[in-house]
Amino acid sequence: MDVHFFIKGLALYSLAFTIVVLVQMYALSAIIHEVFMLSRFPETWLFLLLAATILLRSALIWARERFSHLKAVEVKSRLRSDLFSRLLDAGPAHTGKGKTGGVVASVMEGIEKLDDYFTHYIPSVIHIAVLPFVIIGFTLYYDWISGLILLITAPLILFFMFLIGTYASKTTQKQWKELSNMSSHFLDALQGLKTLKVLGRNKQEQEQVWHQSNRFREITMKVLRVAFLSGMVLELAASISIALVAVQVGIRLIEGLMVFQAGLFVLLLAPEFYLPFRTLGTNHHAGMEGAAAAEKIFELKDEAGNSEKRVSDEFVVTEASIKVEKLTFRYENNQNPAINQVSCTLEPETLTALVGPSGAGKTTFIYLLMGFLSPESGGIKVNDKLINETDAETWLRNVAYVPQHPHFFDMTLKENLLLAKPEATDGEVDQALKQAHAYEFIRHLPDGKDTFLSENASRFSGGEKQRLALARAFLKDAPLLIMDEPTSNLDPESEQYISEATAKLMTDRTTIMIAHRLKTVKQADQILVFDDGYLVENGNHQQLKHQDGLYARFLQNMETPNNMKS
Repeated sequence: MDVHFFIKGLALYSLAFTIVVLVQMYALSAIIHEVFMLSRFPETWLFLLLAATILLRSALIWARERFSHLKAVEVKSRLRSDLFSRLLDAGPAHTGKGKTGGVVASVMEGIEKLDDYFTHYIPSVIHIAVLPFVIIGFTLYYDWISGLILLITAPLILFFMFLIGTYASKTTQKQWKELSNMSSHFLDALQGLKTLKVLGRNKQEQEQVWHQSNRFREITMKVLRVAFLSGMVLELAASISIALVAVQVGIRLIEGLMVFQAGLFVLLLAPEFYLPFRTLGTNHHAGMEGAAAAEKIFELKDEAGNSEKRVSDEFVVTEASIKVEKLTFRYENNQNPAINQVSCTLEPETLTALVGPSGAGKTTFIYLLMGFLSPESGGIKVNDKLINETDAETWLRNVAYVPQHPHFFDMTLKENLLLAKPEATDGEVDQALKQAHAYEFIRHLPDGKDTFLSENASRFSGGEKQRLALARAFLKDAPLLIMDEPTSNLDPESEQYISEATAKLMTDRTTIMIAHRLKTVKQADQILVFDDGYLVENGNHQQLKHQDGLYARFLQNMETPNNMKS
Protein backbone atom coordinates (compact mmCIF):
# COMPACT_ATOMS: atom_id res chain seq x y z
CA MET A 1 0.00 0.00 0.00
CA ASP A 2 1.66 3.23 -1.18
CA VAL A 3 1.94 6.11 1.31
CA HIS A 4 0.46 8.57 -1.19
CA PHE A 5 -2.45 6.23 -1.77
CA PHE A 6 -2.93 5.94 1.99
CA ILE A 7 -3.05 9.73 2.45
CA LYS A 8 -5.33 10.23 -0.56
CA GLY A 9 -7.60 7.47 0.74
CA LEU A 10 -7.86 9.13 4.15
CA ALA A 11 -8.51 12.52 2.54
CA LEU A 12 -11.32 11.06 0.39
CA TYR A 13 -12.74 9.36 3.48
CA SER A 14 -12.74 12.67 5.39
CA LEU A 15 -14.46 14.43 2.50
CA ALA A 16 -17.12 11.71 2.27
CA PHE A 17 -17.54 11.72 6.05
CA THR A 18 -17.98 15.51 6.08
CA ILE A 19 -20.70 15.33 3.42
CA VAL A 20 -22.48 12.60 5.40
CA VAL A 21 -22.27 14.76 8.57
CA LEU A 22 -23.76 17.76 6.76
CA VAL A 23 -26.63 15.71 5.37
CA GLN A 24 -27.19 13.99 8.73
CA MET A 25 -27.36 17.25 10.69
CA TYR A 26 -29.66 18.77 8.06
CA ALA A 27 -32.02 15.78 8.24
CA LEU A 28 -32.01 15.87 12.05
CA SER A 29 -32.66 19.61 12.20
CA ALA A 30 -35.47 19.28 9.64
CA ILE A 31 -37.17 16.48 11.62
CA ILE A 32 -36.96 18.47 14.90
CA HIS A 33 -38.23 21.60 13.13
CA GLU A 34 -41.20 19.69 11.67
CA VAL A 35 -42.14 18.18 15.04
CA PHE A 36 -41.63 21.08 17.47
CA MET A 37 -42.14 24.16 15.32
CA LEU A 38 -44.70 23.01 12.76
CA SER A 39 -46.35 20.37 15.02
CA ARG A 40 -46.63 17.82 12.24
CA PHE A 41 -45.22 14.40 11.55
CA PRO A 42 -42.10 14.66 9.31
CA GLU A 43 -42.10 13.17 5.86
CA THR A 44 -40.88 9.58 5.56
CA TRP A 45 -37.95 10.46 3.32
CA LEU A 46 -36.39 12.52 6.13
CA PHE A 47 -36.37 9.49 8.45
CA LEU A 48 -34.94 7.32 5.68
CA LEU A 49 -32.28 9.93 4.96
CA LEU A 50 -31.35 10.17 8.65
CA ALA A 51 -31.17 6.37 8.99
CA ALA A 52 -29.05 6.11 5.84
CA THR A 53 -26.58 8.72 7.09
CA ILE A 54 -26.28 7.00 10.48
CA LEU A 55 -25.50 3.66 8.78
CA LEU A 56 -23.16 5.26 6.26
CA ARG A 57 -21.33 7.19 9.00
CA SER A 58 -20.80 3.98 10.98
CA ALA A 59 -19.61 2.19 7.84
CA LEU A 60 -17.15 4.98 7.07
CA ILE A 61 -15.72 4.91 10.60
CA TRP A 62 -15.26 1.12 10.35
CA ALA A 63 -13.68 1.44 6.90
CA ARG A 64 -11.22 4.07 8.12
CA GLU A 65 -10.21 1.97 11.13
CA ARG A 66 -9.64 -1.10 8.95
CA PHE A 67 -7.86 0.86 6.23
CA SER A 68 -5.55 2.51 8.77
CA HIS A 69 -4.92 -0.72 10.64
CA LEU A 70 -3.93 -2.54 7.43
CA LYS A 71 -1.53 0.29 6.59
CA ALA A 72 -0.04 0.18 10.09
CA VAL A 73 0.54 -3.58 9.84
CA GLU A 74 2.14 -3.17 6.41
CA VAL A 75 4.40 -0.31 7.51
CA LYS A 76 5.53 -2.13 10.66
CA SER A 77 6.27 -5.33 8.76
CA ARG A 78 8.13 -3.56 5.97
CA LEU A 79 10.05 -1.29 8.33
CA ARG A 80 11.09 -4.13 10.64
CA SER A 81 12.20 -6.22 7.67
CA ASP A 82 14.08 -3.31 6.06
CA LEU A 83 15.78 -2.30 9.31
CA PHE A 84 16.83 -5.86 10.10
CA SER A 85 18.07 -6.31 6.52
CA ARG A 86 20.19 -3.15 6.80
CA LEU A 87 21.62 -4.26 10.15
CA LEU A 88 22.52 -7.63 8.63
CA ASP A 89 24.13 -5.99 5.61
CA ALA A 90 26.04 -3.56 7.83
CA GLY A 91 27.43 -6.54 9.72
CA PRO A 92 29.13 -6.75 13.11
CA ALA A 93 31.22 -3.66 12.41
CA HIS A 94 28.06 -1.57 12.79
CA THR A 95 26.03 -3.57 15.33
CA GLY A 96 29.06 -3.97 17.57
CA LYS A 97 29.41 -0.23 18.17
CA GLY A 98 25.90 0.35 19.46
CA LYS A 99 23.93 -0.80 22.48
CA THR A 100 22.20 -4.05 21.65
CA GLY A 101 19.34 -3.44 24.10
CA GLY A 102 18.61 -0.06 22.49
CA VAL A 103 18.59 -1.60 19.00
CA VAL A 104 16.24 -4.37 20.15
CA ALA A 105 13.95 -1.81 21.81
CA SER A 106 13.78 0.15 18.55
CA VAL A 107 13.20 -2.89 16.34
CA MET A 108 10.52 -4.38 18.58
CA GLU A 109 8.78 -1.91 20.88
CA GLY A 110 9.65 1.18 18.84
CA ILE A 111 8.07 -0.19 15.69
CA GLU A 112 5.00 -1.29 17.65
CA LYS A 113 4.55 2.36 18.72
CA LEU A 114 3.83 3.10 15.05
CA ASP A 115 0.59 1.12 15.28
CA ASP A 116 -1.36 3.89 17.05
CA TYR A 117 0.54 6.46 15.01
CA PHE A 118 -0.85 5.15 11.72
CA THR A 119 -4.15 3.82 13.05
CA HIS A 120 -5.25 6.94 14.95
CA TYR A 121 -2.85 9.89 14.81
CA ILE A 122 -2.30 10.20 11.03
CA PRO A 123 -6.03 9.73 10.23
CA SER A 124 -6.80 12.45 12.83
CA VAL A 125 -4.31 14.83 11.19
CA ILE A 126 -5.74 14.21 7.72
CA HIS A 127 -9.30 14.51 9.06
CA ILE A 128 -8.58 17.86 10.70
CA ALA A 129 -7.12 19.10 7.43
CA VAL A 130 -10.36 18.33 5.53
CA LEU A 131 -13.52 18.41 7.66
CA PRO A 132 -13.11 21.86 9.32
CA PHE A 133 -12.33 23.59 6.03
CA VAL A 134 -15.35 22.07 4.29
CA ILE A 135 -17.68 22.96 7.19
CA ILE A 136 -16.24 26.50 7.43
CA GLY A 137 -16.77 27.03 3.71
CA PHE A 138 -20.31 25.68 3.88
CA THR A 139 -21.18 27.66 7.04
CA LEU A 140 -19.82 30.93 5.63
CA TYR A 141 -22.17 30.45 2.69
CA TYR A 142 -25.10 29.25 4.82
CA ASP A 143 -24.66 31.60 7.83
CA TRP A 144 -21.64 33.90 7.58
CA ILE A 145 -21.72 35.05 11.22
CA SER A 146 -21.45 31.50 12.57
CA GLY A 147 -18.89 30.67 9.88
CA LEU A 148 -16.78 33.64 10.97
CA ILE A 149 -16.73 32.41 14.58
CA LEU A 150 -15.59 28.98 13.40
CA LEU A 151 -12.95 30.60 11.20
CA ILE A 152 -11.53 32.63 14.13
CA THR A 153 -11.61 29.96 16.86
CA ALA A 154 -10.14 27.07 14.80
CA PRO A 155 -6.66 28.66 14.38
CA LEU A 156 -6.59 29.53 18.09
CA ILE A 157 -7.15 25.89 19.00
CA LEU A 158 -4.43 24.85 16.53
CA PHE A 159 -2.08 27.40 18.09
CA PHE A 160 -2.66 25.93 21.56
CA MET A 161 -2.04 22.46 20.13
CA PHE A 162 1.22 23.64 18.56
CA LEU A 163 2.49 25.16 21.83
CA ILE A 164 1.71 22.06 23.87
CA GLY A 165 2.87 19.73 21.09
CA THR A 166 6.31 21.35 20.86
CA TYR A 167 6.92 20.81 24.56
CA ALA A 168 5.39 17.33 24.50
CA SER A 169 7.60 16.31 21.57
CA LYS A 170 10.82 17.11 23.46
CA THR A 171 9.59 15.33 26.57
CA THR A 172 8.57 12.24 24.59
CA GLN A 173 11.97 12.08 22.89
CA LYS A 174 13.59 12.12 26.33
CA GLN A 175 11.23 9.33 27.41
CA TRP A 176 12.18 7.19 24.43
CA LYS A 177 15.89 7.82 24.99
CA GLU A 178 15.51 6.80 28.64
CA LEU A 179 13.65 3.64 27.61
CA SER A 180 16.40 2.75 25.15
CA ASN A 181 19.10 3.27 27.80
CA MET A 182 17.15 1.24 30.35
CA SER A 183 16.70 -1.64 27.87
CA SER A 184 20.41 -1.62 27.06
CA HIS A 185 21.41 -1.55 30.73
CA PHE A 186 18.99 -4.35 31.66
CA LEU A 187 20.22 -6.58 28.82
CA ASP A 188 23.82 -5.86 29.75
CA ALA A 189 23.10 -6.81 33.37
CA LEU A 190 21.46 -10.09 32.35
CA GLN A 191 24.36 -11.01 30.05
CA GLY A 192 26.87 -10.26 32.80
CA LEU A 193 24.88 -11.86 35.61
CA LYS A 194 27.57 -14.43 36.34
CA THR A 195 30.24 -11.73 36.69
CA LEU A 196 28.01 -9.63 38.93
CA LYS A 197 27.36 -12.59 41.23
CA VAL A 198 31.04 -13.54 41.42
CA LEU A 199 32.09 -9.96 42.18
CA GLY A 200 29.27 -9.55 44.69
CA ARG A 201 27.84 -6.55 42.83
CA ASN A 202 24.33 -7.88 42.23
CA LYS A 203 22.80 -5.67 44.94
CA GLN A 204 24.46 -2.55 43.56
CA GLU A 205 23.33 -3.46 40.06
CA GLN A 206 19.80 -3.99 41.36
CA GLU A 207 19.87 -0.48 42.81
CA GLN A 208 21.16 0.89 39.51
CA VAL A 209 18.32 -0.77 37.59
CA TRP A 210 15.85 0.61 40.13
CA HIS A 211 17.22 4.14 39.70
CA GLN A 212 16.94 3.87 35.92
CA SER A 213 13.41 2.50 36.21
CA ASN A 214 12.52 5.35 38.54
CA ARG A 215 13.90 7.92 36.08
CA PHE A 216 11.83 6.35 33.33
CA ARG A 217 8.76 6.42 35.61
CA GLU A 218 9.28 10.10 36.38
CA ILE A 219 9.65 11.13 32.74
CA THR A 220 6.68 8.94 31.77
CA MET A 221 4.52 10.67 34.35
CA LYS A 222 5.74 13.99 32.96
CA VAL A 223 4.68 12.94 29.47
CA LEU A 224 1.27 11.84 30.78
CA ARG A 225 0.80 15.15 32.59
CA VAL A 226 1.44 16.97 29.34
CA ALA A 227 -1.00 14.67 27.55
CA PHE A 228 -3.71 15.31 30.16
CA LEU A 229 -3.01 19.05 30.00
CA SER A 230 -3.35 19.10 26.23
CA GLY A 231 -6.64 17.21 26.47
CA MET A 232 -8.00 19.62 29.07
CA VAL A 233 -6.95 22.72 27.07
CA LEU A 234 -8.50 21.41 23.86
CA GLU A 235 -11.74 20.41 25.57
CA LEU A 236 -11.97 23.81 27.24
CA ALA A 237 -11.23 25.71 24.02
CA ALA A 238 -13.70 23.61 22.03
CA SER A 239 -16.41 24.01 24.68
CA ILE A 240 -15.95 27.81 24.81
CA SER A 241 -16.04 27.99 21.01
CA ILE A 242 -19.27 25.95 20.86
CA ALA A 243 -20.73 28.23 23.55
CA LEU A 244 -19.88 31.30 21.43
CA VAL A 245 -21.71 29.80 18.46
CA ALA A 246 -24.68 28.85 20.65
CA VAL A 247 -24.94 32.30 22.29
CA GLN A 248 -25.00 34.25 19.05
CA VAL A 249 -27.45 31.79 17.46
CA GLY A 250 -29.71 32.00 20.51
CA ILE A 251 -29.70 35.80 20.49
CA ARG A 252 -30.51 35.92 16.80
CA LEU A 253 -33.34 33.41 17.22
CA ILE A 254 -34.83 35.48 20.06
CA GLU A 255 -34.56 38.66 17.97
CA GLY A 256 -36.13 36.91 15.00
CA LEU A 257 -33.04 37.40 12.86
CA MET A 258 -32.76 33.69 12.13
CA VAL A 259 -35.18 30.84 11.44
CA PHE A 260 -35.27 27.92 13.86
CA GLN A 261 -34.13 25.18 11.48
CA ALA A 262 -31.13 27.18 10.26
CA GLY A 263 -30.09 27.97 13.83
CA LEU A 264 -30.53 24.37 14.93
CA PHE A 265 -28.59 23.16 11.90
CA VAL A 266 -25.63 25.42 12.81
CA LEU A 267 -25.79 24.37 16.48
CA LEU A 268 -25.69 20.69 15.48
CA LEU A 269 -22.76 21.32 13.14
CA ALA A 270 -20.64 23.13 15.77
CA PRO A 271 -19.79 20.04 17.90
CA GLU A 272 -19.03 18.10 14.72
CA PHE A 273 -16.71 20.89 13.61
CA TYR A 274 -14.68 20.81 16.86
CA LEU A 275 -14.77 17.01 17.23
CA PRO A 276 -11.64 16.44 15.04
CA PHE A 277 -9.69 18.85 17.26
CA ARG A 278 -10.71 16.89 20.35
CA THR A 279 -9.88 13.60 18.65
CA LEU A 280 -6.46 14.86 17.60
CA GLY A 281 -5.84 16.00 21.17
CA THR A 282 -6.74 12.51 22.41
CA ASN A 283 -4.39 10.86 19.89
CA HIS A 284 -1.64 13.44 20.27
CA HIS A 285 0.22 11.41 22.89
CA ALA A 286 0.29 8.35 20.61
CA GLY A 287 1.45 10.59 17.79
CA MET A 288 4.36 11.97 19.80
CA GLU A 289 5.42 8.49 20.93
CA GLY A 290 5.24 7.23 17.35
CA ALA A 291 7.22 10.23 16.06
CA ALA A 292 9.94 9.75 18.71
CA ALA A 293 10.16 6.02 17.95
CA ALA A 294 10.23 6.69 14.19
CA GLU A 295 13.05 9.21 14.63
CA LYS A 296 15.16 6.59 16.43
CA ILE A 297 14.29 3.90 13.87
CA PHE A 298 15.27 6.05 10.90
CA GLU A 299 18.41 7.10 12.73
CA LEU A 300 19.32 3.42 13.02
CA LYS A 301 18.53 2.91 9.32
CA ASP A 302 20.75 5.81 8.33
CA GLU A 303 23.58 4.55 10.52
CA ALA A 304 23.29 1.07 9.03
CA GLY A 305 23.40 2.53 5.50
CA ASN A 306 21.57 1.52 2.36
CA SER A 307 20.60 -2.12 2.22
CA GLU A 308 20.48 -2.25 -1.59
CA LYS A 309 22.83 -4.99 -2.70
CA ARG A 310 25.33 -4.51 -5.51
CA VAL A 311 24.47 -6.60 -8.53
CA SER A 312 27.37 -8.88 -9.39
CA ASP A 313 28.21 -12.10 -11.13
CA GLU A 314 28.62 -15.31 -9.17
CA PHE A 315 31.96 -15.11 -7.35
CA VAL A 316 33.27 -18.67 -6.98
CA VAL A 317 36.84 -19.18 -5.78
CA THR A 318 38.69 -22.48 -5.93
CA GLU A 319 42.13 -21.23 -4.87
CA ALA A 320 42.20 -17.94 -2.99
CA SER A 321 45.09 -15.70 -4.02
CA ILE A 322 44.68 -12.38 -2.20
CA LYS A 323 46.36 -9.10 -3.08
CA VAL A 324 45.91 -6.06 -0.82
CA GLU A 325 46.77 -2.73 -2.43
CA LYS A 326 47.27 0.46 -0.38
CA LEU A 327 44.29 -0.37 1.82
CA THR A 328 43.07 2.49 4.03
CA PHE A 329 40.08 2.59 6.35
CA ARG A 330 38.94 5.14 8.91
CA TYR A 331 36.11 4.67 11.41
CA GLU A 332 33.47 7.38 11.63
CA ASN A 333 34.39 10.32 13.89
CA ASN A 334 37.97 9.08 14.11
CA GLN A 335 40.75 11.22 12.64
CA ASN A 336 43.41 8.50 12.56
CA PRO A 337 42.95 5.61 10.10
CA ALA A 338 42.47 2.17 11.64
CA ILE A 339 44.20 0.72 8.56
CA ASN A 340 46.69 2.94 6.75
CA GLN A 341 48.16 2.24 3.29
CA VAL A 342 48.46 -1.53 3.88
CA SER A 343 49.75 -3.61 0.96
CA CYS A 344 50.53 -7.33 0.99
CA THR A 345 49.99 -10.58 -0.90
CA LEU A 346 48.55 -13.83 0.49
CA GLU A 347 49.46 -16.81 -1.65
CA PRO A 348 47.07 -19.77 -2.11
CA GLU A 349 47.17 -22.58 0.45
CA THR A 350 49.40 -20.68 2.88
CA LEU A 351 49.02 -19.67 6.51
CA THR A 352 49.27 -15.95 7.27
CA ALA A 353 49.48 -14.89 10.93
CA LEU A 354 48.42 -11.41 12.03
CA VAL A 355 50.20 -10.09 15.12
CA GLY A 356 50.50 -6.76 16.86
CA PRO A 357 49.39 -4.92 19.99
CA SER A 358 45.76 -4.34 20.89
CA GLY A 359 44.17 -1.74 18.61
CA ALA A 360 46.82 -2.19 15.92
CA GLY A 361 44.21 -2.91 13.20
CA LYS A 362 44.16 -6.71 12.98
CA THR A 363 40.40 -7.12 13.47
CA THR A 364 39.67 -4.19 11.15
CA PHE A 365 41.83 -5.86 8.49
CA ILE A 366 39.80 -9.07 8.91
CA TYR A 367 36.50 -7.16 8.65
CA LEU A 368 37.68 -5.46 5.46
CA LEU A 369 38.71 -8.81 4.06
CA MET A 370 35.28 -10.30 4.80
CA GLY A 371 33.46 -7.31 3.28
CA PHE A 372 31.95 -6.08 6.55
CA LEU A 373 33.64 -2.72 5.96
CA SER A 374 34.28 -0.75 2.78
CA PRO A 375 37.76 0.77 2.38
CA GLU A 376 38.28 4.52 2.21
CA SER A 377 40.87 3.93 -0.50
CA GLY A 378 42.75 1.04 -1.99
CA GLY A 379 41.24 -2.40 -2.36
CA ILE A 380 41.47 -6.15 -1.86
CA LYS A 381 41.69 -8.38 -4.91
CA VAL A 382 40.95 -12.09 -4.85
CA ASN A 383 42.22 -13.74 -8.02
CA ASP A 384 42.46 -10.24 -9.58
CA LYS A 385 38.84 -9.36 -8.73
CA LEU A 386 38.02 -6.58 -6.24
CA ILE A 387 35.84 -7.97 -3.46
CA ASN A 388 34.19 -4.59 -2.84
CA GLU A 389 32.72 -4.81 -6.36
CA THR A 390 30.53 -7.69 -5.25
CA ASP A 391 28.02 -7.91 -2.42
CA ALA A 392 29.25 -9.39 0.83
CA GLU A 393 26.86 -12.34 0.71
CA THR A 394 28.25 -13.55 -2.62
CA TRP A 395 31.85 -13.14 -1.50
CA LEU A 396 31.36 -14.75 1.92
CA ARG A 397 30.25 -18.01 0.32
CA ASN A 398 33.97 -18.55 -0.24
CA VAL A 399 34.94 -17.81 3.37
CA ALA A 400 34.85 -19.93 6.51
CA TYR A 401 35.21 -17.98 9.75
CA VAL A 402 36.10 -19.39 13.17
CA PRO A 403 35.99 -16.65 15.83
CA GLN A 404 37.53 -16.95 19.27
CA HIS A 405 34.04 -16.81 20.82
CA PRO A 406 31.65 -18.54 18.38
CA HIS A 407 27.92 -17.87 18.59
CA PHE A 408 25.18 -20.49 18.49
CA PHE A 409 21.51 -19.74 17.94
CA ASP A 410 18.43 -21.01 19.77
CA MET A 411 17.91 -24.06 17.58
CA THR A 412 19.16 -27.63 17.50
CA LEU A 413 22.84 -28.43 17.25
CA LYS A 414 22.32 -29.88 13.77
CA GLU A 415 20.47 -26.77 12.61
CA ASN A 416 23.33 -24.61 13.87
CA LEU A 417 25.79 -26.63 11.80
CA LEU A 418 23.56 -26.60 8.72
CA LEU A 419 23.75 -22.81 8.66
CA ALA A 420 27.11 -23.37 6.94
CA LYS A 421 25.67 -25.76 4.34
CA PRO A 422 21.85 -26.15 4.41
CA GLU A 423 21.85 -28.97 1.84
CA ALA A 424 24.34 -31.13 3.79
CA THR A 425 23.38 -34.74 4.48
CA ASP A 426 23.49 -36.45 7.87
CA GLY A 427 26.64 -38.25 6.72
CA GLU A 428 28.35 -34.94 5.90
CA VAL A 429 27.37 -33.50 9.29
CA ASP A 430 28.73 -36.57 11.09
CA GLN A 431 31.96 -36.39 9.08
CA ALA A 432 32.42 -32.69 9.97
CA LEU A 433 31.87 -33.49 13.67
CA LYS A 434 34.44 -36.29 13.50
CA GLN A 435 36.99 -34.07 11.77
CA ALA A 436 36.52 -31.47 14.53
CA HIS A 437 36.81 -34.13 17.28
CA ALA A 438 33.28 -33.25 18.41
CA TYR A 439 31.48 -36.43 17.41
CA GLU A 440 32.24 -38.33 20.60
CA PHE A 441 30.78 -35.86 23.11
CA ILE A 442 27.81 -35.12 20.81
CA ARG A 443 27.07 -38.84 20.40
CA HIS A 444 26.69 -39.25 24.17
CA LEU A 445 24.10 -36.49 24.51
CA PRO A 446 20.52 -37.77 25.11
CA ASP A 447 19.27 -36.14 21.90
CA GLY A 448 22.54 -36.26 19.98
CA LYS A 449 22.62 -33.83 17.07
CA ASP A 450 19.00 -32.86 17.83
CA THR A 451 20.02 -31.36 21.18
CA PHE A 452 18.49 -27.91 21.49
CA LEU A 453 21.02 -25.15 22.12
CA SER A 454 19.90 -22.14 24.12
CA GLU A 455 21.64 -19.09 25.56
CA ASN A 456 24.53 -19.44 23.08
CA ALA A 457 25.05 -23.14 23.88
CA SER A 458 25.69 -22.37 27.54
CA ARG A 459 25.61 -26.09 28.43
CA PHE A 460 28.89 -26.64 26.55
CA SER A 461 32.41 -25.70 27.64
CA GLY A 462 34.59 -23.25 25.73
CA GLY A 463 36.55 -26.10 24.14
CA GLU A 464 33.38 -27.91 23.05
CA LYS A 465 32.04 -24.72 21.49
CA GLN A 466 35.27 -24.27 19.57
CA ARG A 467 35.05 -27.81 18.23
CA LEU A 468 31.49 -27.17 17.07
CA ALA A 469 32.67 -23.96 15.37
CA LEU A 470 35.40 -25.95 13.62
CA ALA A 471 32.81 -28.56 12.58
CA ARG A 472 30.78 -25.76 11.02
CA ALA A 473 33.87 -24.62 9.10
CA PHE A 474 34.60 -28.19 7.95
CA LEU A 475 31.03 -28.48 6.71
CA LYS A 476 31.25 -25.22 4.73
CA ASP A 477 34.49 -26.37 3.07
CA ALA A 478 35.42 -22.88 1.82
CA PRO A 479 38.76 -22.11 0.08
CA LEU A 480 39.52 -19.17 2.41
CA LEU A 481 39.72 -19.76 6.16
CA ILE A 482 39.81 -16.88 8.67
CA MET A 483 40.40 -17.62 12.33
CA ASP A 484 40.93 -15.81 15.59
CA GLU A 485 43.22 -18.44 17.08
CA PRO A 486 40.78 -20.98 18.59
CA THR A 487 43.27 -22.63 20.99
CA SER A 488 43.63 -19.58 23.27
CA ASN A 489 42.60 -19.93 26.92
CA LEU A 490 41.75 -23.65 26.73
CA ASP A 491 42.70 -26.59 28.89
CA PRO A 492 45.49 -28.87 27.55
CA GLU A 493 43.12 -31.66 26.44
CA SER A 494 40.83 -29.32 24.52
CA GLU A 495 43.84 -27.51 23.07
CA GLN A 496 45.22 -30.78 21.71
CA TYR A 497 41.90 -31.75 20.08
CA ILE A 498 41.42 -28.30 18.57
CA SER A 499 45.04 -28.02 17.38
CA GLU A 500 44.72 -31.31 15.50
CA ALA A 501 41.37 -30.26 14.00
CA THR A 502 42.71 -26.82 13.07
CA ALA A 503 45.74 -28.29 11.32
CA LYS A 504 43.49 -30.57 9.32
CA LEU A 505 41.10 -27.69 8.50
CA MET A 506 43.94 -25.46 7.21
CA THR A 507 45.12 -28.11 4.74
CA ASP A 508 44.80 -26.98 1.10
CA ARG A 509 43.24 -23.67 2.16
CA THR A 510 44.39 -20.06 2.22
CA THR A 511 44.34 -19.33 5.95
CA ILE A 512 44.52 -16.04 7.82
CA MET A 513 44.77 -16.20 11.60
CA ILE A 514 44.95 -13.58 14.32
CA ALA A 515 47.70 -15.31 16.27
CA HIS A 516 48.05 -15.35 20.05
CA ARG A 517 50.61 -18.14 20.47
CA LEU A 518 54.25 -18.42 19.45
CA LYS A 519 53.69 -21.96 18.22
CA THR A 520 51.18 -20.71 15.64
CA VAL A 521 53.34 -17.77 14.58
CA LYS A 522 56.39 -20.01 14.03
CA GLN A 523 54.57 -22.31 11.62
CA ALA A 524 53.06 -19.45 9.58
CA ASP A 525 54.28 -19.05 6.01
CA GLN A 526 53.90 -15.29 6.39
CA ILE A 527 53.61 -12.99 9.41
CA LEU A 528 51.98 -9.57 9.10
CA VAL A 529 52.96 -7.29 12.00
CA PHE A 530 50.52 -4.41 12.58
CA ASP A 531 51.10 -1.31 14.68
CA ASP A 532 48.81 1.73 14.87
CA GLY A 533 47.08 0.81 11.60
CA TYR A 534 50.31 0.34 9.63
CA LEU A 535 51.79 -2.91 8.35
CA VAL A 536 55.24 -2.42 9.87
CA GLU A 537 56.78 -5.83 9.15
CA ASN A 538 56.14 -8.69 6.75
CA GLY A 539 57.97 -12.01 6.55
CA ASN A 540 58.30 -15.43 8.22
CA HIS A 541 59.51 -16.18 11.72
CA GLN A 542 63.13 -16.75 10.78
CA GLN A 543 63.31 -13.53 8.78
CA LEU A 544 61.60 -11.28 11.33
CA LYS A 545 63.31 -12.49 14.50
CA HIS A 546 66.68 -11.27 13.25
CA GLN A 547 65.38 -7.78 12.48
CA ASP A 548 65.48 -5.11 15.14
CA GLY A 549 61.74 -4.49 14.87
CA LEU A 550 58.45 -4.86 16.70
CA TYR A 551 58.32 -8.64 16.16
CA ALA A 552 61.81 -9.12 17.60
CA ARG A 553 60.87 -7.09 20.67
CA PHE A 554 57.80 -9.32 21.11
CA LEU A 555 60.04 -12.36 21.13
CA GLN A 556 62.47 -10.81 23.64
CA ASN A 557 59.67 -9.96 26.09
CA MET A 558 57.92 -13.28 25.71
CA GLU A 559 57.95 -15.44 28.80
CA THR A 560 54.93 -17.66 28.07
CA PRO A 561 53.17 -18.66 24.85
CA ASN A 562 50.26 -16.39 25.69
CA ASN A 563 52.41 -13.26 25.65
CA MET A 564 51.85 -13.01 21.90
CA LYS A 565 48.23 -12.29 22.76
CA SER A 566 47.16 -8.85 21.59
